[in-house]
Amino acid sequence: MPTVSIQLILVLTSLLLVLPVVEAVEAGDAIALLLGVVLSITGICACLGVYARKRNGQM
Repeated sequence: MPTVSIQLILVLTSLLLVLPVVEAVEAGDAIALLLGVVLSITGICACLGVYARKRNGQM
């Protein structure tokens, strides 16, 4: 899955480039946002993995 990791790196990089421009966002908010993005992507990948295993009859 190199495309997923490349997309993840691009999303995180774009967020890091955008967040310092906004002065109202504090460091805690930025960390919470990045953590939420990472957890959401992990959850989506986990759901896709379960779906793929069920579809192939492995579960």
